[in-house]
Amino acid sequence: MNNINVVLGAFYGDEGKGKIIDYLSTDADYAVRFAGGDNAGHSIEVDGVRYAFHLLPSGILNEGCKAVIGNGVVINPRILFQEIASVLEHGHKVDNLYISDKAHVLFPYHVELDAALESQRGGHKIGTTKRGIGPAYCDKYERSGIRVSEFISDSFLERLKENVEKSNISLKDKGFEPLNYEEIAKEYGEYAKRIKPFVCDTTTLLHNALKENKKILCEGAQAALLDIDFGSYPYVTSSTTTIGGVFTGTGMAPKYLGEVIGVLKAYSSKVGEGPFPTELFDEIGSTIRELGHEYGVTTKRPRRIGWLDLVAINYSAMINGYTGFALNHLDTLGKLDEIKVCVGYEYKGEVSTDFHTEMDYLNEVKPIYKTFKGNFGDISHCRKFEDLPLDAQKYVEEIESFTGVKVKFIGVGASREEIIVR
Repeated sequence: MNNINVVLGAFYGDEGKGKIIDYLSTDADYAVRFAGGDNAGHSIEVDGVRYAFHLLPSGILNEGCKAVIGNGVVINPRILFQEIASVLEHGHKVDNLYISDKAHVLFPYHVELDAALESQRGGHKIGTTKRGIGPAYCDKYERSGIRVSEFISDSFLERLKENVEKSNISLKDKGFEPLNYEEIAKEYGEYAKRIKPFVCDTTTLLHNALKENKKILCEGAQAALLDIDFGSYPYVTSSTTTIGGVFTGTGMAPKYLGEVIGVLKAYSSKVGEGPFPTELFDEIGSTIRELGHEYGVTTKRPRRIGWLDLVAINYSAMINGYTGFALNHLDTLGKLDEIKVCVGYEYKGEVSTDFHTEMDYLNEVKPIYKTFKGNFGDISHCRKFEDLPLDAQKYVEEIESFTGVKVKFIGVGASREEIIVR
């Protein structure tokens, strides 16, 4: 019984996971977010309305699909209820939302500590979104964090006071203003009341669903190269964004695993600091950025743009065991006259197809490119692979040949309908 399907980012995030998740969740009974916080953003377009979700599982917009926030997530209630308000405003319901009692709550002091820590890194900034994600996970593993179960309990305010006082000491030491406990207690005490109806033991919920042969879709946040263990450390996020996070972030077992879809774009993009071997600093990069509307969902920062790096994608496939790829923005890349894809690295005079996360290696490698013809024309109407221009087909086939992974979904436009399923 392989009832758990997973969608993961295959590069540095912002690959368009939301669109693929939304498409697949129409056939899912449960859509589960298993890691990360509101530093990640999924953009999806439904019935002409564009939604930007940071915490809510994308499947919440599909009737009959239960949306679950798993125990591996850190939840900022302020952001959560902003998203809920947006969903309700557009005529959707949220009575299909379930939140793990084991998830951790993110508070204003986490956000302030995040900014304080980043300001002290000098020339070694990570490029954090300053949403408090790192400090929230620090509290979790230091065992001083506040779980959702405690957030809705009678002991919450006492624990909150302890944590605010502890955080204020750190903030003062770093030259930042201390926070007001009473203000936080008032605001977040109200959130605790509002969140309580959604809270349950989601691990038991999901296991009961598996017993009933229900289909479960797990949606990743960020992407493989931002994983705390397997990403380009230290320019990573604070959670497990690879396949292992599915199991630790939900309590479900690997024996139920079915499809694992890695989402990538026909080019590459990255937000934040750190090495990016195929980055484009010229007019081509700027053109792709504008054509693809490459600005952060969470930060609005312009994304760094580069050619597709198949060396990195192959590494991503190796550690995640993808059963298929979802390729987005083929229509965007096809507007260029000429397209390049990285098929190797040159490092100290030697050519390799191996990807390593060490900073010295990634900063020094020179990408080796293979060139393809562009100018695909309007492909938004294509619904079969054979409908694509031959040059577009060749580009897709290069990805499959290099990685050994079939491209099962091809995005040819922004809406959920503009997709080729193979």
